[in-house]
Amino acid sequence: MPQYVIEREIPGAGSLTAEKLKAISQASCEVLNTMGPEIQWDHSYVTTDKIYCVYNAPNEEMVREHARKGGFPANAVSKISTIISPATAEMAVA
Repeated sequence: MPQYVIEREIPGAGSLTAEKLKAISQASCEVLNTMGPEIQWDHSYVTTDKIYCVYNAPNEEMVREHARKGGFPANAVSKISTIISPATAEMAVA
């Protein structure tokens, strides 16, 4: 299934309390439960003023629908083409 990175501009995101992050997470999960198993939240990175989320979904529209239903910003949605890491530097190329 395709993966997407969602950039959510949320001023002060890095200063949100654990309680507020829990509430945001619960709201996201509630929306996901209503949308069915086709869309899945993998994980998110919280930075100073943004949250970057990784989702599995059949298409970008479903990711944007989740954002609309949950009232979350989705300032950019990008399909992941490839994942690289330090291990990529050591791979043999055929």
